[in-house]
Parts: sequence; C-alpha cells; structure tokens
Amino acid sequence: MLEREVRLAVRAGGGAGLGLAFFLIVTLLAPLGIGPDQTLLAQVAPGLLWVAALLACLLSLDRLFQADHEDGTLDILALSPLPLEGIVAVKMMAHWVTTGLPLVIAAPVLALTLNMPDAAQPMLILGLAIGTPALSAIGAVGAAITVGLRRGGLLLSLLVLPLYVPTLIFGAQIASRAGDGVEAGASLPFLAGISLLSLSAGPFVAAAALRVNLR
Repeated sequence: MLEREVRLAVRAGGGAGLGLAFFLIVTLLAPLGIGPDQTLLAQVAPGLLWVAALLACLLSLDRLFQADHEDGTLDILALSPLPLEGIVAVKMMAHWVTTGLPLVIAAPVLALTLNMPDAAQPMLILGLAIGTPALSAIGAVGAAITVGLRRGGLLLSLLVLPLYVPTLIFGAQIASRAGDGVEAGASLPFLAGISLLSLSAGPFVAAAALRVNLR
C-alpha cells in the first residue's frame, strides 16, 4: 500500500516534484528580495528555510484523501480488513517520503545559497528530519477533517497553519542557536516531542474524522 501511495503522490500533479520545486523557488528568490547583505541572509536563513518547507508540505495535503474520496477508493479501504488508522499512517508516511524527505535532502545545498554558517547546517538537517514528519501528521488530520468539502484547500490551510507554528518556531530556533554557537537547549526535545505526539495521535484523530465524513 505504501508503494501505491508513493506512486499516486508522484503522479497526481504534485508530490515530490511540486513541493521540492516550490521549496527551491522560494529559497532562491528570497535573496533577490532581501538583498545582497550576506550577514542578513545568514540571520534569516533558518526561518526562511523552515517557512518554505512548511508551505511546500502544505501544497499537496488537500489531495491526501480527496482523490480516494472522489473515486470511492476511500470507502473500499474503510471496509477492508486493514484498520483505518493503519491506512492513515501509511498515507502520512507516503506524504513524508514524497514531500518531507526531498526537502531534508535539498536543504543543505540551499543553505549554502543563503550563507548559513557551517555549524548551523547539521542542526538544520536534524531539525527538518525530526520536524517534517510532524507536518505530515498534523496535515493528515486537517485533510481528513476537510475531505468531504468542496474547495476545502483554504479551510485546510486555516486549520493546519496555526498547528504548524510550534514546529516552525522550535525547528528554526535549533538552527539559529547553532549558527550563534549556542546549544539547542530545550528546542530539540520540544520538537521531538511534538513529532512523537503528532505521529502517535494523528492516525487515530484522522481516522475518526474520516469515519464521520464517510457516513
């Protein structure tokens, strides 16, 4: 099932290609708007990369369940022997593999274009690797709530973006503190805790929302 979800995510007008392209465009265009000041670019790089990653993850969320809901596949999956929570977890994993993982891989190269300090780059990668699964898990809950709505993409964004804020703050702070030569402190455990909570509770909350929408 994971293989199916990955194939569909790559084919269906988005997935890895769209999210990664958006991430690249935002990061490469930002210096044109901010200016050539290398010190300023280094200061805003962690936050800028995290905002770009957050928005890139948001792009493909509205199709996480919507396509299967429209063609009736979601009803068949809900009636299958597989628990709905497991199906949701697989979809969350597929979303991270096709969206979050490419961002983690591309981030070091883009960090160089923003003059990010060398000491901050490993912590940026670590933060993205820990934090992006939370973006997929939280997004899956929002996608499950809005799956039955027409043009629910805007409502999905309004639901999910406030929940993304703690991940954004702690993730950007980890890289910023590393660039200043300061230890991550409590930011890294808090970010890991958010991801663990999202990954453990997300499938159950999203499955409950799907059951309501499939009635």
